[in-house]
Amino acid sequence: MTSRKSQIVNRKSPNRRLLIAVVAALVIAALVCCLVWGVTQLGKLRAQATVTPEAVSVTDPREATLQVAYSPEKAALFTELVERFNALKLRTPDRRTIRVQAEQQDVEAMLEAALAGAYEAISPDSSLWLDQLDRAWAEQTGSETPLVGESHRYGVSPVVLAMWEPVARDLGWPDQPIGWSDVQAKAQRDPNFKWSHPSTSSASGLLATLAEFYAGAGKTRGLTIEDAQAQATLDYVGAVERTVRYYGEGELAVIERAQQEGPDYLDAFVVQEQLVVQFNRQARGNQRLVAVYPAEGTLWEDHPLALLETPTLTANQRLTFQHLREFLSSEEAQATVLAHGYRPADLTMPLDSHDSPLTEANGVDPRQPQTTLQMPSPAVVEVVRNVWWYTKRHTNVYLVVDTSGSMSGEKLEAAREALSVFLSQIEGDLERVGMVEFSTQVNNIIPLNELRHNRAELEDAVSELYAAGDTALLDSVRAAYVRLQQANDVERINAIVAMTDGRENSSLISLHQLAREIEQGNRTGVPVVIFCIAYGRDADYNVLETIADASGGQVRQGDLETIRELYKILSTYF
Repeated sequence: MTSRKSQIVNRKSPNRRLLIAVVAALVIAALVCCLVWGVTQLGKLRAQATVTPEAVSVTDPREATLQVAYSPEKAALFTELVERFNALKLRTPDRRTIRVQAEQQDVEAMLEAALAGAYEAISPDSSLWLDQLDRAWAEQTGSETPLVGESHRYGVSPVVLAMWEPVARDLGWPDQPIGWSDVQAKAQRDPNFKWSHPSTSSASGLLATLAEFYAGAGKTRGLTIEDAQAQATLDYVGAVERTVRYYGEGELAVIERAQQEGPDYLDAFVVQEQLVVQFNRQARGNQRLVAVYPAEGTLWEDHPLALLETPTLTANQRLTFQHLREFLSSEEAQATVLAHGYRPADLTMPLDSHDSPLTEANGVDPRQPQTTLQMPSPAVVEVVRNVWWYTKRHTNVYLVVDTSGSMSGEKLEAAREALSVFLSQIEGDLERVGMVEFSTQVNNIIPLNELRHNRAELEDAVSELYAAGDTALLDSVRAAYVRLQQANDVERINAIVAMTDGRENSSLISLHQLAREIEQGNRTGVPVVIFCIAYGRDADYNVLETIADASGGQVRQGDLETIRELYKILSTYF
């Protein structure tokens, strides 16, 4: 017989089951909402970390904010221009706020992000990069429609040779013109004269190299592929390039080191005119740079603003670009351009007004350059970049690599990748590279050889590095240094790139002895420049700084996230 209690339970069971079902449904719905929210947030975080074509979401069709990337050397100017533009508080016809969001990016990262759809517009230092971007876009998408749309130039600056005033006067400035051959002759008769231009991966370096090819061809317009490949041109450029002390990552880095070290750094170097103005405005004492405009002619950094015809570009963003373009052409904006030391794109603006910074006091001459070279076609530019690897001053460089026990795990893996990047960035097979691997002692030495002979050997050695033991940094740097001195090759750049993540604890030679040997060897033998990398927080920066200073080199700090990019940057010096 069924109990009263059982009967009550049974009568209530359908309602209870219904209640349970409803609660379960609500719980499941909440979980689904949380999951969707979580996936959405994760997607946003991934998009912020790495922008890829797949990660770019569909833009709100009414979006009016224009994302713009600009090159670092004009950060102060571009930031001020954007602030003034946004302060106008313009609106689209559908009442959306017209606004620009600007982000500083070096040119290579800018182009990569532009290909991934991160920006609607870019402002690099030169229009040179716009063609390169279109070619990369065509290769990536297979489309014949260019990525770069409308382009507008709002400020320009000629490429010059910046010299300390006493050096320039010694060469005859300002009474007589100075050209590339004069720089070459000075370097040949004075072994202490140090000059440089950045590698062709930078605008100023590539534009200076193009100017040398023009000078070698004896032309100011219409440089052709045949001109660039002519033996007489190659011989001329090769003779000039062989006097370069070493190359570098760009003009901004060069001017910053000049500000830190003064005339002890370099006697002359290639930059845009605006950076000479900027330097002299901030200079302390009587250390002044002057802009030398090459007698054979020069090219200009033209600072374009370019619209990117991305698939997600909205009509409102296009309107924002048009308003920004118009603002940059305004009298107010052009006056700001001049105030920052650039030459306005508006040719009606006087360069010698009372408030113009383009003055003799700031080391520049607004009447110069007397000769402006014609920008060659993209095909000629590409040929010059390729040929430069054979005309440039070649290199003997040792990679000194720490494989002590503290390098195990992620550190060594990141170092392997960074070393591989360094080797891959050196495109010329005539460069000589060797490697010294160390831990408790010097473990392995791969002798210097041209990369056409030992590139594979170096790549294999890098992939097989393993970590164990103590840190004999000083003995390892000395091993590389002695071999460079023994090679006695003054025709090439001689360098060491040494990396360690720890503290010296196993060498036979002392730091004082090594520094003294480097200083004496560089005076009486072959000059060797040493770049040191302090990898991680435990690296002894003071020891590395002593080694680098003894050679006229520099110390850089890196970690797991930056070591790859650091080696990539250092590769531009060679």
